[in-house]
Amino acid sequence: MRLVMKLLAPLLFWIAYGLFRSRVWRGSRRRHTLAMKLFRLAADNGNRRALSVYGHLLHFRGEGVANRIQGAIYLQRAAEKGDVKALYQMGRIHEQGFEHHFGIEPAQAVQAYRRAAELGHPLAVKRMVELCREGGLGLSPDAEQLTYWQQKQAVFPSNG
Repeated sequence: MRLVMKLLAPLLFWIAYGLFRSRVWRGSRRRHTLAMKLFRLAADNGNRRALSVYGHLLHFRGEGVANRIQGAIYLQRAAEKGDVKALYQMGRIHEQGFEHHFGIEPAQAVQAYRRAAELGHPLAVKRMVELCREGGLGLSPDAEQLTYWQQKQAVFPSNG
């Protein structure tokens, strides 16, 4: 049964995502509940995208601290699977700390930012540029790394 659910998890994610983004029944509590249950089912069966989306929804839109902590845990699982958005968010969570479950951990923040930046997350690249220019999170200013990250940053359109 577990294998079947792992195989169905991507399909469940896409159904949930389509339902969540659909204009049909917008504002319907039933639609929202069903979409969240499908996201959770897909996430609990290891689907990386579901872990990321469900984690973001809980962490940023969840009601109560317990839901936001649970969202961060789902984000952490998505980050461990290499989801670039979750990696960036885990960098922020480790940098700032979150409630009692996630303390301030500069080394893990840098590691998450670096992995997200290497995978092309523009905000993570920007944060690496800042860290290499000014230092912080246990890093000293590093001109060589600064040049490396600035070259990566030049690929992205500016928000001018």
